[in-house]
Amino acid sequence: MTIVATTSTSTSTSTGQTSDGPTPAKQVKLDVRATGLSAAELKKLVAAYIVEDMLPISTLDSESFRRYLEREYDKMNSNLKATLQEAEFVSTTADIWTVNNKSFMGVTVHWINSTLQRNKAALACKRIRGSHTYDVIGAEIEEIHSSYGLQGKVIATVTDNASNFAKAFRVCQPCHLESESENEGDDEEPTFTDVIEALSTASGDAQFSLPPHYRCASHTINLISSSDVDKHLNSCADTKAVYRSSIAKCSALWTKATQSTLASEQVEEVSRRKLMVLTSTRWNSLYEAISRIITIPLNELNPLYVKLGIKCLNEREYQFLKEYCTVMKPLTVALDILQGDECTYGALLPTLTSLMSKTLALKDDLSRMTASLPDALKTRFDAVLDSQEGLVAAATCPKFKLRWLRDERRREYVKELLITECRKAAPATENTNVSQIPASPAKMDFFEFQNQPKESFSAEKEVTDFLRSGYELEFLNHAPVERLFSLGGLVLSPKRNRMSDRRFEKLLLMRYSHCFSPKENNKT
Repeated sequence: MTIVATTSTSTSTSTGQTSDGPTPAKQVKLDVRATGLSAAELKKLVAAYIVEDMLPISTLDSESFRRYLEREYDKMNSNLKATLQEAEFVSTTADIWTVNNKSFMGVTVHWINSTLQRNKAALACKRIRGSHTYDVIGAEIEEIHSSYGLQGKVIATVTDNASNFAKAFRVCQPCHLESESENEGDDEEPTFTDVIEALSTASGDAQFSLPPHYRCASHTINLISSSDVDKHLNSCADTKAVYRSSIAKCSALWTKATQSTLASEQVEEVSRRKLMVLTSTRWNSLYEAISRIITIPLNELNPLYVKLGIKCLNEREYQFLKEYCTVMKPLTVALDILQGDECTYGALLPTLTSLMSKTLALKDDLSRMTASLPDALKTRFDAVLDSQEGLVAAATCPKFKLRWLRDERRREYVKELLITECRKAAPATENTNVSQIPASPAKMDFFEFQNQPKESFSAEKEVTDFLRSGYELEFLNHAPVERLFSLGGLVLSPKRNRMSDRRFEKLLLMRYSHCFSPKENNKT
């Protein structure tokens, strides 16, 4: 039912007055009119309001509404399982998130449907108790995959560079597969494991198997930009002092601007913009914050430092910050490309190749800062740079094809790889005639046609035609699992931290998959 407000007035003359005086004020009346909204549609709208806006379930204090959400979740889950059964191959992403002294494992799945559209869904955001050891991680990932019938369908699982994830996939793979190197020296941070617990579970290592493992390229570049560059600058005598002093003075300015309203206003008066806020998990924020500072001329920046009681930057430190941003800019561009919504695995090698080329181009002018970058890129991405899967993925990406390869021999090598894959995919169609024309009826003999050549298609011809074509398709991408956790932080707000782990997971998965918004469901 809908309540509509209407107005009522008494009859007036042409002058806007009644015979007794001025026109009386309009009186508001309530008119109740029936609409075509059914009870089921109303429930769905209310559920969408609560789930999509991440409001407390107590907004509608009804036990029947809670049961309705449970039924809708079960329906969504059943539909997802049916959809994944039709998919031939899928990929997944996994990560562990800690909030309010609780740990959750998030897993998302990504696939291409029959119309070549990319799709995504959240599989789980399960509570993880105890130590995050490799065997616990491996068992949880396999259980989540199995619960959706994904055995044998997952071609890769992408995680960050944490050592416990790397060890889980290294130990739990049934056989040697061509995937990225699991060098524990590249780990983000050490993971400590209880020796007694590890020994007691060692006998169960072979009880489950995991798909090929790929480390997140964006996270790897983050490590290069932060850890590797920091080690290099601190290890060189000619850069150590200026690096530390310049960053310290920038940090002092950031601290003043964030802790004092007066200081923030003074900074805004000089720069006409606010300073960027640093984020510990995003290296890009450091680059952006320094870039914002060096947009202010030194003769305007130092008076600001004096007003705030901070030691001024000297010419050498200011020049160092400018060189730092010049060197790091290619890394930030590459990072934006790789973590963007339109990125695919096929964009990885072309991006890394261009990044190394641009870094080497700066080596002559800024050798003290760029000396370690090419080596760091080769070390971190050693297994990827010569990966056949990566080469074929780049060649089959319409945006790149073979244009990113400068060496002619390497171009021919990748072309042969692509032809080989085409032969494997469709051996029965090799050299088959597809333009056979049936015999014409007798009356068609009146017309004089020239003989039509028979066309036969081979893998070589298909690959050659594709590499020459200019048609570009939309990129196919799987989004990082961190986006699931960013929603989780909104769902599990301080006012809602008493909800059960299972209810939190259900609400989060429904929100991620837009359960009550069909137009947004499963689209990336």
